[in-house]
Amino acid sequence: MQYVWKHRLWRSEDMVTNTGKRVRVIDPGLLNTDAGPDFFNAKVEIDGRMWVGNVEIHHRATDWKRHGHDSDKAYDSVVLHVVAKDDAPVRRTNGELIPQMVLEVSPQFNADYASLLNATVDVPCAAKIRQVPAITIVEWMEGLAFERLHGKVERIHQLLESFNGSWEDVCYVTLARNFGFGINNEAFERLARRTPLRLMGKHSDSIFQLEALLFGQAGMLDAQKQGMDAYYAQLCSEYAFLANKFQLSPMESEAWKLFRIRPQNFPYRRIAMLARMVEGGFRLMNRILEAEGEKEMRALFEVELSGYWTTHYSFGKPHERATAALSKRSIDIVLINTVAPLLYAYGELTDDYEMTDKAIRLLEDLRPENNSIVTHFVNCGIDCPDALTSQALVQLKREYCDARKCIYCKIGHSLLSKAARGQ
Repeated sequence: MQYVWKHRLWRSEDMVTNTGKRVRVIDPGLLNTDAGPDFFNAKVEIDGRMWVGNVEIHHRATDWKRHGHDSDKAYDSVVLHVVAKDDAPVRRTNGELIPQMVLEVSPQFNADYASLLNATVDVPCAAKIRQVPAITIVEWMEGLAFERLHGKVERIHQLLESFNGSWEDVCYVTLARNFGFGINNEAFERLARRTPLRLMGKHSDSIFQLEALLFGQAGMLDAQKQGMDAYYAQLCSEYAFLANKFQLSPMESEAWKLFRIRPQNFPYRRIAMLARMVEGGFRLMNRILEAEGEKEMRALFEVELSGYWTTHYSFGKPHERATAALSKRSIDIVLINTVAPLLYAYGELTDDYEMTDKAIRLLEDLRPENNSIVTHFVNCGIDCPDALTSQALVQLKREYCDARKCIYCKIGHSLLSKAARGQ
């Protein structure tokens, strides 16, 4: 009802109150998301007389009294009560009658809205997306891309506050989280927080000690485990020494998910790569800020593993030759979820618009993500030329389609507007 009122999607311009007085809406007012009437500062002409005030909307007129508005002076400023069903008169606290009107909505609008809301498919409007004007979709994709980016930036702002303004610490935790590639994000962030840079920095000259710290803190080392190789035993011994020295406690090993993950994507190699990124001192944020263009940024993550991890995907049985630490597609994901948000957040907080522009250019230069969400929308008719657009599609699916917020989606709004107007 609020949606229909806000967007003027009523059935006819010739509306009347329940006493037969003609109503003409000059301005529906501003939607109120807090306590009080639904719309502020509306301008409504009733029987030729202009009223400026608030509008309250209910499904049933009896909701006015049921919600306690008849004894609440905050609602005395209501100049029009809009309902779907007129089953009672409504009055101000002084007993004065408030004009009331039934909002007429197209039956097709109601049917289409119910169809979207109750759809059993993942994307309720999938079959109708091609009916939406291309300009509407392009503008919505841009808005969604920035909406998703700002969500990541807000997370970075929160991290920055918790780390007292240390961008390298924020970069370290953000990178670690995204090494989880979705399924192990939470576990990787917990690992990074339990093994902070200030601790890692004390041992940044030894890749062996860095691996012992990270694997130990990850709960992946057990000195009592039988049948493991010599390197595993050495890591267990070294971690026991470091844990005693720094009073460390490991995560529970159950935090890590391995089910349905290919060996090359096991968290062991990601942890080994995190150790390599810290080796010699972690200055990744500074290097990100200095990097020019996608090629230089990509090179920051084209890191080769050494020693044990050149022939292992996990502890135990070796392979002839393990794959690269991160594939090109995996580096794309790191650039999308780590580098671009960090650049944008830094530029926003320092008023450095070159950095925010660099973040957007990076997303525009990167290939779109290759996942089921992007594939589905492309099949529905939405073009996806780059990572900026693929991020928009992920935002659309997770925040609008899955939540059935069709009336807040510009694609859904376009379709419903046509239905309301009988098109």
